[in-house]
Amino acid sequence: MGHRDLDVPAPQAPDLNLLRTFLAVYRSGSFTAAAGLLGLSQPTVTTQIRSLERQLERELFQRLPRGVEPTSAAHEVATRVAGPLDALASAAGHGTARGAPGVPVHLAGPAELLCTRVLPALAPLAADGVRLRVTTGLTGPLLEELRAGRHDLVIATFRPRGRTLTAVPLMDEEFVLVAAPSWADRVKERLAVDGPAALHAVPLITYAEDLPIARRYWRHVFGARLSCPAAVTVPDLRGVLAAVTAGAGFTVLPRYLCAGELASGALVPLHEPDDPPINTGYLVQRPGKIENPDAVRVRDRLLEAGRGW
Repeated sequence: MGHRDLDVPAPQAPDLNLLRTFLAVYRSGSFTAAAGLLGLSQPTVTTQIRSLERQLERELFQRLPRGVEPTSAAHEVATRVAGPLDALASAAGHGTARGAPGVPVHLAGPAELLCTRVLPALAPLAADGVRLRVTTGLTGPLLEELRAGRHDLVIATFRPRGRTLTAVPLMDEEFVLVAAPSWADRVKERLAVDGPAALHAVPLITYAEDLPIARRYWRHVFGARLSCPAAVTVPDLRGVLAAVTAGAGFTVLPRYLCAGELASGALVPLHEPDDPPINTGYLVQRPGKIENPDAVRVRDRLLEAGRGW
């Protein structure tokens, strides 16, 4: 029995073609898009991914109505194979999967900033033929996906640590304490006299239960801890803006997001400190040269636009 066990072959490493197909699906988020990038049929891509999943004994993608969503196993595989496969393709003189002209540029960042500033700034490039694939989300997970090769560029709300990514400052966002005029008429003068206690009876609207922006404002401006719970949470600052403009309560927002409402009087700044809290946003990429020329154009355009933001 023991001799027969010695004859059992060890599991083979996955074929490079399967890994290339996997990486194309992982980066494009779609079997159809990967097929177009690789010059294969969609059934061939599907067959190769299923074969790789059998070899690894792991599900790599969850099928969605449109495209696919990588599993945690897929993120782990991408982290291990993206760098070596890109280096191998570059050494062979073929460029990376992202290096061909017309290949989409994968850009990720906060939904509000992407929608209000970034996409308008990139509109001329889109009109000129640059293909964009935009992903929204929180900075932490997006940076992990960038390390694994799923994105070309990420706009981050903090500078990543370590040397696995490179970051350059993109813009500074100033935070402002705001409410609709109906609330401002009641509390603005009291706030100047009594401090933040004047807001205890006003509903706080925020995008997360832990009140990250508001807590930072309180600590920086008032030197105090924010203790009141959120009355309404909306996981999108544009929703927070809409609720507060409609009179739901008060909040702290980036000034760029509510500049129009402040200018029109739809929102009123409740407090205007000499030293408002400011957060720096960063444009992040993997180290080394970006192979896709369109990704270089996107990066340069964002850095240029950021100087005016």
